[in-house]
Amino acid sequence: MNVYPFIEAEQAGEHNVKRACELLEVSRSAYYQQQRGVQSQRQRVDAQLTAKITQVHAVSKGTYGAPRIHADLADAGLRHGRKRVARLMRCAGLAGKSPRRWRTTTVPDPNAGRRPDLVNRDFGTDPAGIDTRWCGDITYINTWQGWLYLATVIDLASRRVVGWAVAEHLRTDLIDAALTDALVRRRPPSGLVFHSDRGCQYTSDQHARLAAAHGIRLSVGRRGQCWDNAVAESFFATIKTELLHRQPWPTHRAACQAIFEYIEGWYNTRRRHSTLGYLSPAAFEATDLHRLPTSQAA
Repeated sequence: MNVYPFIEAEQAGEHNVKRACELLEVSRSAYYQQQRGVQSQRQRVDAQLTAKITQVHAVSKGTYGAPRIHADLADAGLRHGRKRVARLMRCAGLAGKSPRRWRTTTVPDPNAGRRPDLVNRDFGTDPAGIDTRWCGDITYINTWQGWLYLATVIDLASRRVVGWAVAEHLRTDLIDAALTDALVRRRPPSGLVFHSDRGCQYTSDQHARLAAAHGIRLSVGRRGQCWDNAVAESFFATIKTELLHRQPWPTHRAACQAIFEYIEGWYNTRRRHSTLGYLSPAAFEATDLHRLPTSQAA
């Protein structure tokens, strides 16, 4: 509430300005600054900080909320409270994007053999565990040219998308292409765990042969339990909120290019992840490079 008109009314009635300011808990200096149209030091800092907040928000393409913007400002040496950042964002009409609740799209194979769950919802991050446990999943993308399908492989320790593939079909070739992409990029040691849901592609013999050829142990969650593959589901909720659901996609080519730029140019290298202490996956991995296999640290 603006209390200055009340103070001016007190003054007009020949009452004491000092007493009016005391009653309304407003400093006389603030009153006289307001009367002269002079900004206080805090107002000037708020204006400068709002400009920085607006810039960071724009770089994130409108996806960052107060926690990530606060982390960005802190890295730039601007040590302000998160509540202050949130207040200034509200005043500037800025807000981040929150993922929607996800829905499972798994089509299980009733004849698939039994496989163990080697993860058991243990999705904790640890630089020492990079390239020891991966997870994979598939999502659907609607375009004017028809459905497009994105398969990803995510490192559970760093949340980095280490491999991905896009296709116009849902055959096992799609997930094998994503896993092969990850294997070529990362060259993990034998014994790596690859976790997924019970989709028919992930429980197929073709996929099992690829995994066996590279010393990969396959792991699957329980039937109908999307939380057993929560990291993969969370990534899809994020990319849909921040990219795929924000505009129509006329062609497959346009969608593929946008996915490439999002994953490789933003999510892996720059986007701050709350689970990683608001570091990006690349920055998180760089915090402990000496623990990585030699092929990655080079």
